[in-house]
Amino acid sequence: MPARFWLLKQTYWYVRLSAAPPEHFAMSRMLAAIVGLVAMLSAAVLPLMSLASATAAEPALPGPSRWPLDGPIRQVRGFDPPDAPWGAGHRGIDLAAEPGQAVFAAADGVVTFAGPLAGRGVVVVTHGRVRTTYEPVIRAVAVGVGVRMGQRIGSVAVGAHCARACLHWGLRQAQTYLDPSLLGGARSPVRLVAESARDVAKKRTAGRAAARDEALRSASFSAGSAAVGLRPDGLPFGQPVSGGVTSGFGMRRHPVLGVWKLHDGTDFGASCGTPILAPAPGRVRQAYFNAGYGNRLLIDHGIVQGQRVVTAFNHAERYVVRPGQAISRGELIGFVGATGYSTGCHLHLMLWLNGTLTNPMTWFSP
Repeated sequence: MPARFWLLKQTYWYVRLSAAPPEHFAMSRMLAAIVGLVAMLSAAVLPLMSLASATAAEPALPGPSRWPLDGPIRQVRGFDPPDAPWGAGHRGIDLAAEPGQAVFAAADGVVTFAGPLAGRGVVVVTHGRVRTTYEPVIRAVAVGVGVRMGQRIGSVAVGAHCARACLHWGLRQAQTYLDPSLLGGARSPVRLVAESARDVAKKRTAGRAAARDEALRSASFSAGSAAVGLRPDGLPFGQPVSGGVTSGFGMRRHPVLGVWKLHDGTDFGASCGTPILAPAPGRVRQAYFNAGYGNRLLIDHGIVQGQRVVTAFNHAERYVVRPGQAISRGELIGFVGATGYSTGCHLHLMLWLNGTLTNPMTWFSP
């Protein structure tokens, strides 16, 4: 039962018990006080638990993946997840398509739903801990069938989701909606510029590129620099940017959302365009855009001193490495930005040890 409905139920019984007949006054008041206390505690604890779990979850995306359509891919509506599971938003992306166009499985998985839902044909494929959804489609597979990446699972149908025919593609992990475009090779958002403003945009772009190049040339930290440093126990994990810590790991009031929640990483203050360097050798696991984290990159560093280490870099302006790419310590991976829920330019660094979200500064050099 969603938390908001449970709390409404507790409030209802609190009012009923408070209005009990006089002969039951003592007992009803005691029960009302207990119910009221439980409701207040739940109101304080449940949002924190849901927010912490939502921010701490590491996307468990499948291996090789692709777009669900052939040919040029054009998004007619992008990913705009709701702030809460019951809120308004666009929980997937709409891809331009023609009626009857073939729809393919984005990755290996098992069909867990195939049939009409709310008047539209829907196919759901489960890929381990995540699942993809496709609608409106005329299904070509049955529930329980295993499918391979690129296998045809149906064809685009005409439905009420778009004004014209389109494919609505969704991606979900438990109760968390993810951007499906990362399975097709997510790209940084493209901003369309009017023809009259192109010259100005080109000059600004050239200026920012020159500033990044200069920052990279003058960066005082590199793979062998003492500024990168090592932990006292010799682990080769250095600070990825030259800025100082501006906000540590732990509970705090979110500067954008204004709610008390877990700050699931460490913030380093640095100007936009500052180079981000890989803190240790590894392989890029994911690179995609998230509404909250902005441009996001995850690196799997493998087993280090008996622990599986994964790092995440958030809010970047852009990244220069791709999923599957092997990287070395000190290699340029991107540039600091302020994408997603951010009040300014900074790097938000996250760390998982054996799948558990951990304070990054217990592993990184200060």
